[in-house]
Amino acid sequence: MHFFTSCRTARAAAVVLAATLPCITLAEPAHAAAGTGQAVRVHGQSVDIPVRGGTATVDTATLRVTARTATGTVELSAPAASAPGAPGAVTATADGARWTYPGTGLAVTARADKGRLLVSFRSTGTADRTLKWPVTGTGSTASALQLPRGEGLSIPAADTFWNGPGAKLAGSSIAMDSGLTLPLWGWSAGRSGVSYLVPTDIGTTLDVTSEKGTLRATAAHAFSRGEGTTDYTVALSLTDGSPVAPALDYRAWLKEHGQLGSLKRKMEAVPANEKLLGAFHAYTWGQARTADGVRKLRALGVDRMWLGYDADDQPMTPAAVKAAKEAGYLVGPYDSFANGQDPQKSDAPTSVWPDKVYPDFCVQRADGSPEPGFHDRGCYLSTEAFEKAEPTRHYLADRTRKMTANGADSYFLDVDAAGELYRDHSSAHPQTKARDRANRLARMKRLADGDRLALGSESAGAWANEVLSYDHGSGTPVHDGLWAAQRDKEKWGGYTPAKAPGVFFKPAELPADVAKAMYDPAYRVPLYETALHDSLVNVERWELSYDKLPQQKTDRALLAMLYNTPLNFVIGGDSLERQGSELAALQKYFSPLHKAAGTEPMTDFRTLTGDRTVQRTAFGDGTLTVTANFGTKAYEGLPGGCVDAKLKDDKKPRRLCPATVNVNP
Repeated sequence: MHFFTSCRTARAAAVVLAATLPCITLAEPAHAAAGTGQAVRVHGQSVDIPVRGGTATVDTATLRVTARTATGTVELSAPAASAPGAPGAVTATADGARWTYPGTGLAVTARADKGRLLVSFRSTGTADRTLKWPVTGTGSTASALQLPRGEGLSIPAADTFWNGPGAKLAGSSIAMDSGLTLPLWGWSAGRSGVSYLVPTDIGTTLDVTSEKGTLRATAAHAFSRGEGTTDYTVALSLTDGSPVAPALDYRAWLKEHGQLGSLKRKMEAVPANEKLLGAFHAYTWGQARTADGVRKLRALGVDRMWLGYDADDQPMTPAAVKAAKEAGYLVGPYDSFANGQDPQKSDAPTSVWPDKVYPDFCVQRADGSPEPGFHDRGCYLSTEAFEKAEPTRHYLADRTRKMTANGADSYFLDVDAAGELYRDHSSAHPQTKARDRANRLARMKRLADGDRLALGSESAGAWANEVLSYDHGSGTPVHDGLWAAQRDKEKWGGYTPAKAPGVFFKPAELPADVAKAMYDPAYRVPLYETALHDSLVNVERWELSYDKLPQQKTDRALLAMLYNTPLNFVIGGDSLERQGSELAALQKYFSPLHKAAGTEPMTDFRTLTGDRTVQRTAFGDGTLTVTANFGTKAYEGLPGGCVDAKLKDDKKPRRLCPATVNVNP
């Protein structure tokens, strides 16, 4: 099943998502949606607005939205779960309509926007209120929910696991600015579906419930003047039912608004970024941080790597950095601008700042108390306080200069792009969450462009795609049970020995529910790669190295090759002696594929079998095609547990069967 095909009309020059819904031509009306030649019609309390693939009808009394298509009626939203009140008169506009809800102080516009239905609310009152809309998944055609948790999931609505307690999805409320990697969700059934994009993700949550054994998803937006969230917009689109159609819609949205980054452009601006192509990622410990350790890795035949090191008292020396560069590797430190602690008691070098950054820069909560830092250590530091101080005090610039004095050409900035945003109630440096995000983008841009560093961050939200070159974490669809598993130091490992801490090196087994939710390929779909593959390099969480989870190694290797994304490792102690040949074999297979397609968009994703065990992707205009068999039976000559990749000029596919090279520690 392809993403899309184009309607053969002049008005469908833009990307078309509703492949199976033919273009509809209506008589020219008095009011027409711009560029469609189709009618906007107000009738009573309802308004009809032409969209790509049909005509949407918004019932202003309830906010129920339906669409008439060539194959029937599709419900885009059930009535709002929180009544907006009685609507005022509906006024037609050139491309839609506008109305108000006088009782709740909401002003609304609904209009056609490049084939989408764009519905925008503005709170004009002074009181805070929450609108629960759209209410999705209630229609008879909604059979699978697409959710950008990490790389992405497509979940059958009636799946007993996902409706049950083990998945920890039903009954959850997901913050769209931090709990999802893309500000969207979607539904699909066969050859039809609906995409929901929320550009106003701050202040919006997605509430997932289970009703009679079926998943539902309802967005809730909190209008607040203090929080700066008085505007709320949702873009609704009919799609062809592909599970990645919402991400393709979002990619088009980013392009239309000039917000889609380009890895090619980043490589032109910062040449070090080119070394990301073909590279696996690894954090180093002990001997692996030395020049000899780097040369040992290169001697295995590994031609590209990103090498990072933790912020401790043993950073890579200039000699080690020089050796890494000579090997063709990127190398850089982990850092964080987010935490401040008492310098006399701090447990991390990155939490020590000069002068009175701590406690003066602490984010203040509404009651005046500081926002506790990670694991309640110290406090979270205000990005606004840093931005106000930076022109004269240069705290961040001085930190970066110190951290890269060894010649490092890469930088990993923890937390900044992860989306956990803060309102600061301090009178000295007040900020909204939107201001916090803007500050983070500004300082990340300085690191990337000003300092010319290959910049990465943790679990990058799509809003940071223009400033980052790579991320660690957005490839992982985290289940809450992962955090509980990591707290069990006996099973998961602790922070000793210093040269190879068990928390990173000790093999562990995920609880069954956690493993199913995170790594069952039947539920995985490349939403993030569909939207952003050619913008930044997406990697799994750094504490989940390839060797950390032996039972998931084959599936993780197949997913990485299928998505054209790097595996991540930790290197230290005697790990290269024990598993270096495995790393080298996997990287040797991956490197030419990523060098060819790493800067190309993902242009196709499809499942080839009913049980979803065989999946295929394509990149660019035939640049690379990858087929992965997650099952146990052969598919058209491709054995179970293997992957075939074919570059444009290859006469036959290149095959990898990870189990033949895997070394289970």
